Amino acid sequence: MPIYNAPVQDIQFLLQDVLHVSESGVPGYEDLEADFTSAVLEEAGKVARDVLAPLNASGDAEGCVLENGVVRTPKGFDAAFKAMKDGGWTALDCDPAYGGQGLPYVMGTAVGEIFVAANMAFNMYQGLTHGAYSAIHTHGTDAQKAMYLPKMVSCDWTGTMNLTEPHCGTDLGLMRTKAEPQDDGSYLITGQKIFISAGEHDLAENIIHLVLAKAPGGGEGTRGVSLFIVPKFLVGDDGALGARNGVAVGSIERKMGIHGNATCVMNYDGAKGWLLGDLHKGMKAMFTMMNEARLGVGLQGYAVAEAAYQNAVVYARDRLQGRDVTGAKNPTGPADPLIVHPDIRRSLMDQKSFVEGARAFTFWGAHLIDRSVRAGDADAEGLISLLTPVIKGFLTDKGFEMAVQAQQVWGGHGYIEENGMSQFVRDARIAQIYEGANGVQALDLVGRKLAQDGGKHVMAFFEMIKGFIKENQEDARMTPFTDPLKAASKDVQAAAMYFMQNGVKNPNNALAGSTDFLHMMGHVCLGLMWARIAKEAYAGLDAGTGDAGFLNTKIATGQYYMARQLPATGLHLARIETGAAPVMALAADAF
Repeated sequence: MPIYNAPVQDIQFLLQDVLHVSESGVPGYEDLEADFTSAVLEEAGKVARDVLAPLNASGDAEGCVLENGVVRTPKGFDAAFKAMKDGGWTALDCDPAYGGQGLPYVMGTAVGEIFVAANMAFNMYQGLTHGAYSAIHTHGTDAQKAMYLPKMVSCDWTGTMNLTEPHCGTDLGLMRTKAEPQDDGSYLITGQKIFISAGEHDLAENIIHLVLAKAPGGGEGTRGVSLFIVPKFLVGDDGALGARNGVAVGSIERKMGIHGNATCVMNYDGAKGWLLGDLHKGMKAMFTMMNEARLGVGLQGYAVAEAAYQNAVVYARDRLQGRDVTGAKNPTGPADPLIVHPDIRRSLMDQKSFVEGARAFTFWGAHLIDRSVRAGDADAEGLISLLTPVIKGFLTDKGFEMAVQAQQVWGGHGYIEENGMSQFVRDARIAQIYEGANGVQALDLVGRKLAQDGGKHVMAFFEMIKGFIKENQEDARMTPFTDPLKAASKDVQAAAMYFMQNGVKNPNNALAGSTDFLHMMGHVCLGLMWARIAKEAYAGLDAGTGDAGFLNTKIATGQYYMARQLPATGLHLARIETGAAPVMALAADAF
């Protein structure tokens, strides 16, 4: 069975030495001192190792079963879900006014990585609930918050998001689900939604669906869309559960991965719902949930890669295969371990440098969200808006690639189900698709986010990098970090300039390069993270504090990324500058 151990030391280093959370001035961060965060992470690691990870393979093999309108989750999920609730993990970063513990989002992110890496499918039940909680917390009335949030914080009730319909995915303006207003202020919701994660299950006594639908008078496209709270069981004014609502699961999907999570077809037949937020402004309310979900999906991309990497390292150390060309490293054995071979080292360094850089990038994103929400920092809000499609798209594309590389280390044994490596690959694959397929993330980045607020935020991003390089130009040790970062940043700026000069007359010149640009941005963000990590690692070595072996390993891993991965921006720039012509050369009927 695959193993997983929470990378507590690495997470602690990012929180305390790179982000300097307790000294950052964000309200609530003053409590995040090293002893406290270490205790939380250590305990989360025990839950992940002892409760969640043992259910990952069995949950994948068993899957979910639909019986008489109820989805039965895999054996052991109910006890594990109760343990999560009893431990307060579902309430970690929720509002204390509704039973939450009030910790910052960055702590929820750190703990969330640990739980996702241990069992991605299981964690989705509470993860989606958190997103629905956030939407109601931000856009709900006081009465709605009082009715739903305490139970959702505790996960006695779970939550979902219902967007996709059989005939439309990203293009939500095509949806057909209708909302008919009633005299009592409620609406009757009728339609069908598909691909609804955790849409039905046996882990909670009620499920609170957030459903996009069209109410009368809204006009065409997404301008006519509203968001509604539609509970599985109606809730009385006293909070007691009442009659079953007109919503039912039609079927559960047979999927490539995340078998332990129920992906449902949901049928709404005059189900009673209540408007969340403003009428015909449902996309605004839903994006509160979707933006949180997109950062969470980016986290899934690297968290699964982390688990796969850990198992690849174990196998590479244990598996004897061939001899080191420079001389036997295991002379008393029949062969040397895989890990002595340069191409295996290359693969493991690819994985390690990506995962650790991606973790830093995601935590920085969570920190920007905290700075925006808790400190009212508009610049932080603009920057995380720019970077959200990069976190989601780049980290899931590369996370899947790294899971495949981890499987490859195992050779033929990685292709055998009982060894677990194929599950990591299958589970990681969905992260590139849901919460907005990665091609859509690239279009969002190039088509909307670059020009947002007159390009203010992307220019601030470039200035941030320029400032970091200038601050560290006198330290020769930082040259292997600052020089590649400067070159890669120039590549991204050249690509943006190409879009400005060639994308106005022919927008396809920009859109054809959108995925390349997203990956360029991703590499530069990880390059910036590695440069920051190296700076703090050198500072720790100079001060004689911390674990010297750990810090030197950080520096060497970062140098690998800067030397072997960051130059990919040059390839992406070359592709972008070919424009749309090679992409659009064939007529549609020539494919």
